[in-house]
Amino acid sequence: MPAKVITVFNNKGGVGKTTLLCNLASYLSLKEGKRVIVVDADPQCNATIYSLSEKTFLPIYEGKGQTIQSFLEPLKKGKGYSKSDFSPIVVNRFGFSLIAGDPGLALSEDLLASDWKTAIAGDERGLRTSFVFGELFKRYEQDFDYIFVDVSPSLGAINRSVLIASDYFLMPMSSDIFSLMAVSNIGLAVSKWRRDLTKALEQYKEEEGSLFTIGSTTTDWKLRFCGYVTQQYTAKSVRGTRVPVKAYDKVIKKMGPAIKKEIVDKLNDQLGLDYLLGTVPNLNSIIPLSQNANAPIFDLKWSDGVVGAHFDKVKDAENIMSSMAKKLESNLLRLNQ
Repeated sequence: MPAKVITVFNNKGGVGKTTLLCNLASYLSLKEGKRVIVVDADPQCNATIYSLSEKTFLPIYEGKGQTIQSFLEPLKKGKGYSKSDFSPIVVNRFGFSLIAGDPGLALSEDLLASDWKTAIAGDERGLRTSFVFGELFKRYEQDFDYIFVDVSPSLGAINRSVLIASDYFLMPMSSDIFSLMAVSNIGLAVSKWRRDLTKALEQYKEEEGSLFTIGSTTTDWKLRFCGYVTQQYTAKSVRGTRVPVKAYDKVIKKMGPAIKKEIVDKLNDQLGLDYLLGTVPNLNSIIPLSQNANAPIFDLKWSDGVVGAHFDKVKDAENIMSSMAKKLESNLLRLNQ
């Protein structure tokens, strides 16, 4: 079965997107035995910096390794998709493989934006440019169970190209009103991309007498919403259960209805799923410990600087990721039926 491509995306920055992605991808690999690759398509390269030590990633950017920009470079030069072998980095501590990010990816924004204008008119060159990430994902679909993609908090051309080539997107939400307001933007933008792309592919078929393909794979709109995660709230203990304090709880309770109205009802034809995959309270100092150790939160050890009450938070993080992984896989199974 081909790998499932899941983009972790929110139009609002600072929601803990990369931390969630790397830890969920790592949990699925280390604890569930899944074959996972992470594609860092964010020019800020946060997933790369988080998962690789400085000793590992510095040589990559000193010209001794491949990045995601290496894959796009031939396309930018008008030579089509890259024909080179593209070997991902094996990140042992996280358990997944990685296509390293590159700040130079930001320079592809203009190309992808201009070619989208011709793509939505059914132009073959424009469509091939717009589906460049589909070609990248296709190269790994038989070797992995999951392809997780990290992107910037943008509704720009790069993220559009990633999302139109993805199977699903997962949305991390910080527990504030601004994250809630971003939901409407995402629903409107993705709905418009779907309309434009569907029309373009129909026009291509009418003019060319065949379906648009990448290699032998027929290309069409397939993006579905698979769930959201609420993060960064302050919790208190009520009868032994950790719950958000009142100020955060008020915002969190509005998220489900807003997501159903603006995203689920517009993009998914399968209703009745529990789209809330999990809640992640503030884990305080173990986040920087995880970043400094280039290790998943749930796998932090004494040698990484974990002491005292930190061990309880590490265990909490493992329980959170376990529950989240199970809910995600359940939703994917139902959405794929």
